[in-house]
Amino acid sequence: MSSVCVHGLGYVGLPTAAMLATHGHDVYGYDTDPVLTRELRDGDVSLDEPGLEAFVARAVESGRLRIVDDVAAAAYHVICVPTPFDEDRREANLDYVTAAGRTVGTVLREGDTVILESTVPPGTTERHLKPVIESESGLAAGRDFGLAHCPETVLPGDVIAELRENDRIVGGVDARSATAAVRLYESFVDGAIRSTEGPTTAEFVKLIQNTARDVEIALANEIARIAHDYGIDSREAIEMANAHPRVDILQPGPGVGGHCLPIDPWFLGADSDALDLVPTARAVNDGMIEFVVDLLEELLSDLDEKRVAVFGAAYKGNVDDTRMSPGLELVRELQHGQKPSAPATDGGTLDTPGVAIHDPHVRDPTLRLLDVEEAATDAHAIVIATDHDEFAELDPDRLRELMADPNVVDTRAILDLERWRNAGFEARRV
Repeated sequence: MSSVCVHGLGYVGLPTAAMLATHGHDVYGYDTDPVLTRELRDGDVSLDEPGLEAFVARAVESGRLRIVDDVAAAAYHVICVPTPFDEDRREANLDYVTAAGRTVGTVLREGDTVILESTVPPGTTERHLKPVIESESGLAAGRDFGLAHCPETVLPGDVIAELRENDRIVGGVDARSATAAVRLYESFVDGAIRSTEGPTTAEFVKLIQNTARDVEIALANEIARIAHDYGIDSREAIEMANAHPRVDILQPGPGVGGHCLPIDPWFLGADSDALDLVPTARAVNDGMIEFVVDLLEELLSDLDEKRVAVFGAAYKGNVDDTRMSPGLELVRELQHGQKPSAPATDGGTLDTPGVAIHDPHVRDPTLRLLDVEEAATDAHAIVIATDHDEFAELDPDRLRELMADPNVVDTRAILDLERWRNAGFEARRV
């Protein structure tokens, strides 16, 4: 067992730190946000991830996981920091990776190993992180310390199981770096661990995994739009098509969200001019919000003057993650042209009387979130933008009593539309 310093205690870093601690490592959980570290020491895990709070508590109580305010020296440094997407420049913002590399360099010792888990453009570990660490530490990667990339592959909602069960890919700057990284992951990963020559291939593999998903979803979304023009139920058609042994089409929806699928395809082409299919798939998926608005306009005249309740601020069901959320993008689209009653807060959305937001999982002070009945009251339509379990159990008869006009658009196919129509609703489905 080894000492490990995990840099970044967010969606990936915190469960990774707890996982390492529960498998016998001495772990230092480090984050630059003092409020976050204070909350974690107090046992407050704000992430809405099943089982995570108890999992972290067990790791802390064991004495193996210590939440620290200052970076600690350790045999391993695992970097799990954000890599935001710069929308204007369509490129990764690597400021957090740079800062983490400098921090690691201040405590790095000969024989230590640094592993980058953050999702990054190909070449980042060798061309960006390596020189930063070397400059700060005075040590050379591959000679004095190990350096590798092992991309995280977890899905919010099942993070703990996926950390343990998913296969991992490790690419080191040399064979010794890869071996050291593999040794760490072997201590808790039940899935296969594959090594590749050089970290760039490992970076590339993670990106093509998510790009493949994005492209496949784009096909399903384009099928949905075409089927609508023919008056066909796209989901029924897809189900029948998938009966063929060599066809496996995914399901359509309001677009894609989270930090990975909407962003990683752009990272893939950071230093390549060969992107042709990717921009098209991105445009199709981003354009699904416009399609949802079209469905609303079929149900409502003068949409800008109507009240719409958007159910779902998280990007996927049963989590609180709002990053790149299609539901919030729909809110912004519906707010366009409407007069706000209050200015937008940083990172939030406008407080517009014509758009109500409800989400039973999200706790975000920058959003004006209403409970289900407040959101539905006087609404002319409800849009189901996220597949939370709670939404499948909604009572259409009760909502019909509250609404100004009974209309619903189900972008996730989780409602029993026959039941809603029997309650008096006009309904559309993506």
